[in-house]
Amino acid sequence: MTTEALQSTQPTIDRDAGWRDIAAVLAVRMLARLRLIAQAVRPLAWVLMGLAVGFWILGQVAGWAEFTITALVIAIVVALCALFLIGRTAYDVSLDLARTRVVVGERAIGALKLANLGTRAILPSRVVLPVGSGRGEFGIQRLAPGAEAEELFAIPTQKRGVVKVGPVSVVRGDPLGLFERARRSDDPVDLFVHPRTILFDGQSLGFLRDLEGMPAADLSRDDVSFHALLEYQPGDDLRHVHWKSTARTGTMMVRQYEETRRSHFVIGLSRSTGDYARDEDFELAISAAGSIGLRALRDSQRVDMRVQGRELPSSTGKQLLDSLSAVENSKPREGGIAELAGVLAASMPLASIVVLVCGSKVRTEDLRLACARLPFGARVLAIVTDSTLSSPELRRIGDADVVTVGALEQIPLALQKVLA
Repeated sequence: MTTEALQSTQPTIDRDAGWRDIAAVLAVRMLARLRLIAQAVRPLAWVLMGLAVGFWILGQVAGWAEFTITALVIAIVVALCALFLIGRTAYDVSLDLARTRVVVGERAIGALKLANLGTRAILPSRVVLPVGSGRGEFGIQRLAPGAEAEELFAIPTQKRGVVKVGPVSVVRGDPLGLFERARRSDDPVDLFVHPRTILFDGQSLGFLRDLEGMPAADLSRDDVSFHALLEYQPGDDLRHVHWKSTARTGTMMVRQYEETRRSHFVIGLSRSTGDYARDEDFELAISAAGSIGLRALRDSQRVDMRVQGRELPSSTGKQLLDSLSAVENSKPREGGIAELAGVLAASMPLASIVVLVCGSKVRTEDLRLACARLPFGARVLAIVTDSTLSSPELRRIGDADVVTVGALEQIPLALQKVLA
């Protein structure tokens, strides 16, 4: 083929490729529109359209006018219902929760505000507000240009958790429910349903191992609390040489210190299903962990909380309660209280006090093993929940104090007995 022939065919190839690209773009847009239309058609509408087609064919084949008329009536009804989808539903939607954090049992009060910022009226429509696994529906009347509508609602909270409220959907449809067009507006809001906690005074839950606190049993070459004098060893810091003793003995002497620590309060909450006899015991354990953690934060202690599989943010009271709101039962392969204690010892070896919280199905042997795995020198307190108890019980397992409680209100009395 000559050069002239190649040059003459090149524009044709480019034009074909361009037409193919245009056709592909049009096909994609058409499929997107068809998908939107299909989403607006409810199952009942598909059934009626199928019946209309079937009756029409049967009426034409068999020559029965009754089937033909029935098909026409059904088609007219479907067409009239489809006309209800015409119109704009572009509300300006605002979802406002008075409080995004409530205690289980309280009601979360909120308001849904809709405004028509356009120049044309918006026909009546339905507004759907998803709340967790349920949803609420509001009927909005015709809204004139510049008009606003407000709907108040209350969300009952029977269970602890994190509830997703929204996104708001504006629904247009027909009275027969054949067609429905939804338009989502606004962003969802997380509603934190905190566990019930109790505030108590009079109990100091930890050892303050800081500058004014108790020294640890570990010895250090460099700290604040003086312990003894030792002979100089290569590598010792010359700043700690005790010159008076060195001049008196003729041997270089250096100071030795007791190691001091900042107060470190650690809570290990078991979320293993096998550790609890009832769901109520698990919720009681979460409430107990939250109450003790809040008290430790009020004592200005560093608080760390851990469950099987992860550490929970707990540097502030809000973070601690938000984290506990989302705690769920763990899988059996993640282990129970003994495995959790091993993780605590490995990740937090300088803990001042460790509180283990578990259920009544934990065996004494497993609880003893859990306490033995915790960091050496830390004070250990175990809280066992059993909702069938009418009064708290106190016992000792090794060096650990074990308190069994049946209600949240029993915790202050039980801690008073432990710390007496």
